[in-house]
Amino acid sequence: MWIALESEEQLTAIKSRSFEQPVVIFKHSTRCSTSSMVKSRLERSEVPKGFDFYYLDLIRYRSVSNRIAEMFGVEHESPQVLVIRDGKCVYDESHMAIRMEELTEMS
Repeated sequence: MWIALESEEQLTAIKSRSFEQPVVIFKHSTRCSTSSMVKSRLERSEVPKGFDFYYLDLIRYRSVSNRIAEMFGVEHESPQVLVIRDGKCVYDESHMAIRMEELTEMS
């Protein structure tokens, strides 16, 4: 399900890809129990078709997380999910409000 997001260069590709289909970015803190719970809940859910799912370990790749905030104009939170479509963030949510069902409605 997850594509590792480990470099700022990947964000350019994600932006381009979002013109073809929605792209989900999940920003995860490996030090946060809430983030782990949300990640587990996403992984147990049915994955909607037609999305690319990127996973960012924001502890290891904080600069990428900062660039996401700049590029898409979304304040950093953790955990956080963003949906990128047509080069823009069209949806973002954080903490326990993150649900796969919400992402499915974005398709």
